[in-house]
Amino acid sequence: MVRHNNMIPNGHFHKKWQQKVKLWFNQPMKKLRRKALRAKKSRQLAPKPTELLRPLVHCPSERYKSKVRAGRGFTFQELKQAGMSDKYARSFGVAVDPRRRNRCTESIAANIQRLIEYKSRLIFLPDSKNKVLKIDDGKNLNVVKVVPGKVKALKVGEEEKKFEAFVTLRRARCDEKFAGIRMKRKLKKSEGFEGKAN
Repeated sequence: MVRHNNMIPNGHFHKKWQQKVKLWFNQPMKKLRRKALRAKKSRQLAPKPTELLRPLVHCPSERYKSKVRAGRGFTFQELKQAGMSDKYARSFGVAVDPRRRNRCTESIAANIQRLIEYKSRLIFLPDSKNKVLKIDDGKNLNVVKVVPGKVKALKVGEEEKKFEAFVTLRRARCDEKFAGIRMKRKLKKSEGFEGKAN
């Protein structure tokens, strides 16, 4: 309640608020633009792996040390023993972490083996058009001449039109989920028939 002849407070504290408000009406469009840029970048890096290869590391602390997870990157020691430099490794999708330290010989051996296996599966494509590509699959060395050319579009046949991808995936998921139960039922049925025969 106001006492005596005091003035009723009427403070003007919201002057020029429009200048201080930031609007985000361009947010949906920016999202689309970022998505398009990501797609463009992935097309440019087409033959390269989409995700980086990461090492296997043990979690910190006494509680979780038995758990193995993917680490940030391989150490210089692991890369050196696998026969590659850090710049060379980064060029074909191997994560490198200069801060990580190796404290266990077993983890070093496992990560070196991981690097060697990964490198053996890679196929290095030449930069120029006239280079010859050599692919060593262990048994024999295949020499392939790389010739740039356009990919021809295939005509969609009746089988492709009838194929239902969603239904096929759902069916495969169900088969995987109920595989054990179905196996048990089959065993029970076969045992039941044998019992009746005896």
